[in-house]
Amino acid sequence: MKLVEVTTPAHQRKFIEMAVKLYKDEKNWIRPLDKDIEGLFHSETNKLFRNGAKAKRWLLQDEKGQTIGRIAAFINPKMKEKQPTGGVGFFECIDSQEAAFMLFDVAKDWLKSEGMEAMDGPINFGERDKWWGLLVDGFSEPNYNMPWNFPYYQKFFEDYGFKLYFKQFTYMRPVQDVGFDAKMIKRANAVIDNPDYSFRYIKGKELQEKAPEYFMTVYNKAWARHMGKSIALKEAKLMFGKMKPIIDPRLIYFAFYKGEPVGFFIQIPEINQIFKHVNGKMDLLGKLKFLWYKTFSPPNKMLGLVFGVVPEHQSKGVESAMIISYDKMSNSPKFPYKTIEMNWIGDFNPKMMRVCEQLLAEIYKTHHTYRYLFDREKPFERHPIFD
Repeated sequence: MKLVEVTTPAHQRKFIEMAVKLYKDEKNWIRPLDKDIEGLFHSETNKLFRNGAKAKRWLLQDEKGQTIGRIAAFINPKMKEKQPTGGVGFFECIDSQEAAFMLFDVAKDWLKSEGMEAMDGPINFGERDKWWGLLVDGFSEPNYNMPWNFPYYQKFFEDYGFKLYFKQFTYMRPVQDVGFDAKMIKRANAVIDNPDYSFRYIKGKELQEKAPEYFMTVYNKAWARHMGKSIALKEAKLMFGKMKPIIDPRLIYFAFYKGEPVGFFIQIPEINQIFKHVNGKMDLLGKLKFLWYKTFSPPNKMLGLVFGVVPEHQSKGVESAMIISYDKMSNSPKFPYKTIEMNWIGDFNPKMMRVCEQLLAEIYKTHHTYRYLFDREKPFERHPIFD
């Protein structure tokens, strides 16, 4: 077997096509958009490179020159950990421990040479909401920008010496006729009856002109300290701009207190139900297929991306009130979405897990994020729990 560093356009194509060949007979795998993967490794499309990030990729070939594995390793300067920690991801491999360990070794050796003391994997070269974690339970079709892998990968990671850093749970519930926890309803009604609070979805001009500002305000208070970064208005506008082709105003919902935004949940149609028909290509044919399926066979599943309430309004029932008030609007036979999956919630976030349980949602999929310490004598610590 031979390792080949990805340095040419031909190598880049093989990096993408390796996964396509590996999963060609797997009915639940959905080919990601080629540009969503390849774009991560170029400075023109991934701004992390402009902030000092580094990345390398390798292919593993057999004696006949056939690609039988791949891996990427990267250093993201925005990752703030106790020890310098790099990442590995986009790992794919035939069912061979020898091959898998060769890929892990080359990634580890490069990260060590760059001064790293640990590696997390499999993770994304970017934000946590994409390509993060190893699927270990719930091998149904993946949601957009979430990984799918064969079950045998888990043994590769654990036998190599990776240890569980945190679990990621994807919760699912039907949209209609499920009900809610009785205590949740009681808390919600107390807030809904308070005239200082209001709850509504955002539509029309307000969606593009004001929603990014609402989102930035709440996110920076509710999430920035946990995620290690705040977002600027420009970034929020860019996010909403990127979502524009698929956005459904019925899925963007905010809570206000005396007219000021204090909570939100952002959902999108689960567009992998469409992208599975385009075979990874958003060329002219892919765009035509996308428009056809979006129009005539639209998704019937929602994907919850992010949920947050500012700290001063937490533990008051605002989360419950926002959900209950939304349910009254969506619990109609005309509402086109039948199920919702909440984008993964780490086991380090028990508050959000409790919210999902009060929704009577169930864990539908589980991913693992692993960590490997290069100093094998150093005590291992799991991800800290959010307070």
